[in-house]
Amino acid sequence: MQGGYLWRYSEDLARREGERKATATMAWVQPPGTPSVGMVYLSAYEATGDAYYVEAARETAHALVKGQLRSAGWDYQIEFDPELRKHYAYRIDTGNEGGRNVSTLDDNTTQAALRLLMRVDRALDFKDKKIHEAVEYALTGLLKAQYPNGAWPQRYDRFPDPEQFPVRPASYSASWSRTYPGRNYRSYYTFNDNTIADMIDTMLEASRIYGEVRYKEAAEKAGGFILLAQMPEPQPAWAQQYDVNMHPAWARKFEPPAITGGESHGVMRTLLLLYRETGDKKYLEPLPPAIEYFRRSRLPDGRLARFYELRTNKPLFFSRDYKLTYSDADLPTHYAFKVQYGIESIAQEYKHLSTMDPAEPKPAGTPSRPRLSANLIQQIKEVLAALDESGRWVEEGRLRSDDLEATDRIIDCRTFINNVRILSAYLAATSN
Repeated sequence: MQGGYLWRYSEDLARREGERKATATMAWVQPPGTPSVGMVYLSAYEATGDAYYVEAARETAHALVKGQLRSAGWDYQIEFDPELRKHYAYRIDTGNEGGRNVSTLDDNTTQAALRLLMRVDRALDFKDKKIHEAVEYALTGLLKAQYPNGAWPQRYDRFPDPEQFPVRPASYSASWSRTYPGRNYRSYYTFNDNTIADMIDTMLEASRIYGEVRYKEAAEKAGGFILLAQMPEPQPAWAQQYDVNMHPAWARKFEPPAITGGESHGVMRTLLLLYRETGDKKYLEPLPPAIEYFRRSRLPDGRLARFYELRTNKPLFFSRDYKLTYSDADLPTHYAFKVQYGIESIAQEYKHLSTMDPAEPKPAGTPSRPRLSANLIQQIKEVLAALDESGRWVEEGRLRSDDLEATDRIIDCRTFINNVRILSAYLAATSN
């Protein structure tokens, strides 16, 4: 729809969905939707130099321009129907000031949209006025949405009043409710779903593309929040989200105030990234106590709990009727209450970086050229063999939003994205 994409389609394109059922006038922003498809068009352009692909990326970027909100970011989906658009506060429309204006940083939604726009802007030598204006508007708004302590919320529809958000370190509250309070958590300082990590990546990329120090400063300010958010002993790791008092707080009914064995992995990797970008050893200092904490917190099966009780460090779980419990005997199946133990790879990189000169560990400016390996050759054979006579990848599956038990034939954007990446890698590896 007007350059936008969803997640999955029925083979005949009559039915479609993003995270939920979609209409014929919708596109999805949340990956693997519109920005993800646009990114592989750029990959194809970089591999071939064919202007056809950069024009496809431009069209996809223009779909995102039409979905940008007055609050500077994006919602999960974009509506293109002229009447239904009136319900949203889209930046380029007039007379809709009272419409939905909630920018979401959850699930890499606004961040993915902005990264695509920035990369298309660069590929077009910054000459497409609509795309460039959307980028500038988004970056300016996201700087305003950053809290004084460097964090960002999960989603927002207005910019924070700095006076209402004092800067303080994380701490344990005197007590916390073991019953879900049903409170709106969207304004909380949020690590959940890598919200802040994705924002840091986006700001660092903005700094590289536009050469403006304020974007790198925003990324480093967010790094400062990570330092503030590390909990004190005996649990020197991170929570999924924090309230204004910097206490771990409830989000959804299965996300309690706790130390998280899940998102802490991403937080620690972000600290390593910031050290590589800046050479500032303050980003390495939180890692040794966090590494040792997780080493002593492993479950009997070698994994980590998603949640550890504050102070006691007992693993926390939920029953299927969403009662908080210490037992993993009756877990809901929609959420990972146990996560893989990835601490040793983090420890290895920490050890490597901590012995290097701070001037050395800078990130590479450009990715290395793909290598024509046996694995890549096998992948390209499989990708080509899977194409149908119309040049599509159609597979067995079903739309999750359909009430159908039987399998269906679907077109999945994840498959398209993965296969085009493989094709682009092969072309780049075999080009002269």
